[in-house]
Amino acid sequence: MNDTAAQSASFSAETGLRRYGSDLQIGGRRLFVRGARGPASENPDFDQDRPGLLLIHGFPTSSHDWLGIWSRLAAQYSLLAPDLLGLGLSEKPFPHQYSVTEQAQLIDVLVALSGRRRWHILAHDLGDSVAQELLARQLENRLSFEIVSICFLNGGLFPEAHRPLLLQRLLASALGPALVPFLNRRSFSSSMRRICRNPWPVGELDAAWQLLAREQGTRVIPPLLGYIEERRKHRERWLRAMGEGGVPMRLINGLADPISGRPMAERYLQLVANADVHGLDGVGHYPQIESPEAVVHAALEFFAREHPSPAG
Repeated sequence: MNDTAAQSASFSAETGLRRYGSDLQIGGRRLFVRGARGPASENPDFDQDRPGLLLIHGFPTSSHDWLGIWSRLAAQYSLLAPDLLGLGLSEKPFPHQYSVTEQAQLIDVLVALSGRRRWHILAHDLGDSVAQELLARQLENRLSFEIVSICFLNGGLFPEAHRPLLLQRLLASALGPALVPFLNRRSFSSSMRRICRNPWPVGELDAAWQLLAREQGTRVIPPLLGYIEERRKHRERWLRAMGEGGVPMRLINGLADPISGRPMAERYLQLVANADVHGLDGVGHYPQIESPEAVVHAALEFFAREHPSPAG
């Protein structure tokens, strides 16, 4: 795709996101939140007649990841999907010490503002770690809302089974800032294609790159990647929350993902009592984009079959 087409994809992605969301000041930071406004027919906002579903995206993308499954989920749930700090259309402070704990705190404040008490969570990648932190806070009685259930997509739930790309490891190291000038659309697309097993919709990789790169977004990649070390630091606390929190959980796993695929699913089965794992053969790191129908079916079946939730 040429630069003009890439810019068009970026414009389309940003325009689409902004049509159904808005910038909010949360904890002194500007977060873009899809679900903060929009036509009720496509985006039910905080419709009190539907249970709430919080969507937490991963690194290095944005809430745009949910585009392919948004309408199906919105038919049954009231959706809230923030762009995490440093990503997408949210503020990208620099220099800044990014952390999973900060992301969780911002989401806690955001959800409190919604006026809704009980929420299901669908999370991916970095979003899995944020969901684990929220779960730990609930167990510690430090969360302002109630997590009803969690559906995890591919992510580094257990650091010993996580296999980040070499480029990720280098960017997370002391060499990271020196490598930032070499990051571009081509290297981004190459990395994303390595971790996926099915092609993205036309133009979506370019849109994802433009959303990442806007507002000098590449310079915050090294500090954002601090979440890899945080996973090691909080492993026992997060695992305890998964085991003792009493919150129903399901893992929907693209088994062909080289980062957090089959080995992560197998580790989940080993560590989580009564583990509920739904494996997707031939699917990589982004199941919600690579196999949206399978993800919607597995997620909705989990939420509705086991854990129906009254509104509010």
